[in-house]
Formats: sequence, C-alpha cells, structure tokens
Amino acid sequence: MNRRFTLRAAAALAGGAALAIAAPLAASAHVLISPNTASPGDDDAVFTFKVPTESATASTVGVTVQLPTGTPFTAVSYQSIPGWTAAVTDSTLPKPVKIDGSEVTDAPTAVTFTATGGGIAPGQFQYFSLGLGLIPDTGKIMMPVTQSYSDGTVVKWDQPTPASGVEPEHPAPTLYITDTPPAGDSDAATAGPAPAPAAASDHGLDTAALAVGFGGLVLGAAGLVTAAVALTRRRRS
Repeated sequence: MNRRFTLRAAAALAGGAALAIAAPLAASAHVLISPNTASPGDDDAVFTFKVPTESATASTVGVTVQLPTGTPFTAVSYQSIPGWTAAVTDSTLPKPVKIDGSEVTDAPTAVTFTATGGGIAPGQFQYFSLGLGLIPDTGKIMMPVTQSYSDGTVVKWDQPTPASGVEPEHPAPTLYITDTPPAGDSDAATAGPAPAPAAASDHGLDTAALAVGFGGLVLGAAGLVTAAVALTRRRRS
C-alpha cells in the first residue's frame, strides 16, 4: 500500500514538474525583431534580433540574417559581440534598383554570426543588433534567420505570418514599413534592445508561460493530495 502511494505521488509530481518546465520553454521559442516597424527613408536605423536556443542538449553556434534583394538596404553594420565573429555578404542584385535617385546594383544580402566559443547554451538567448539603411519605401520586409546548432541541426525561421496574426511554426522576423503589423504581433515590438553583448539567461519569459508553469506545479501538488486522501480512505475502511 505504501509503495502504491509512493508511485502515485511520484507520478503526480513528475507530471507537474514536466508541465512547469515544458510550458515556458515552448512559449519562449521565437526569433524576434525589435522594433518591428520603421519609416521609409530612415537611415542607419538599429534593429535587434533576439535568438533563443530551443534545444535542450545543443547550443546555437551560428546565426544568419537574410536581407532582401528586391527592396534592398543600401548599407548594413553590426554590433560586435564577444565570443562571436560576424561577416557581411554583399551580392549583385538581380536587377538595378533606384534608391534616392541613385541606381543601386550591389547591396548587402546577409549577415552571418559565428560563435568562437560555446555559443548560446540551452535555456539562454542572445541579442544580435544590425544598423540598416536606407529603409526602402515598401509595405513590409521579411528577414529570415537561419539558426545552426552544435549538433548539426539547422532551423530556418522563414515562414510568413498571415494578416490574422496566427503564427506558423517558424515565423520569419518581419519589418513593417507602410503595412500595419498583424493583430497580436506585439512580441517583436517589445522584444527590447540588447542591454549587453553577452549571452543572457532566458528569465524574461512571458507571463502566460510562467502562469502555465505554475499551474503545472499546482496540478502536481493536487495529484499528491489526491493520492494521500485515497490512502487515508483505504486505511479507514
């Protein structure tokens, strides 16, 4: 009887703990851009990409931000981050583009960050800041991010978010210029700039995620109480 009680209690606590841990991790797993809005003609505006490590066993060791070629930026700069190198890829555009009256034939098309140390460990995130200009006069610009892990896994954040705001599994960071951001797309706008170049532990979880995690602990405790009550009733009978 004691053994059965112990097994029930262990199962209840394990279930609650699993919910408490898994829910925040699932809710925090997004690559975000902040701010996610800009105005045409802005020069050298700074945008920050927040990249979390979703894997429980591997670290993020590579991050590539793809820049558009159809509506290109004329220049790009990046913030230096200890433990990372960065390289800008310049490419010839498919066709010349006129920006501010000038014909542009070459433009930056990607920025790749490569870890020289441990990278972004599981449960952590890192900020990557880019200075971009000029901001083209267009509706919106998707900037897909390719995330590479130490175990060889590659995750592409390249799916468009529909106007409804219902996000796909791997939404691409999107900069809205003349278009209005989808309903509910407030995460990116509040992702926040990089407070420091070093990797930060992902303690800034959504309130909802923390609430669900706490709920998991409550459920585990409730299971323990239920098992105790059942044991008491058996002894009385």
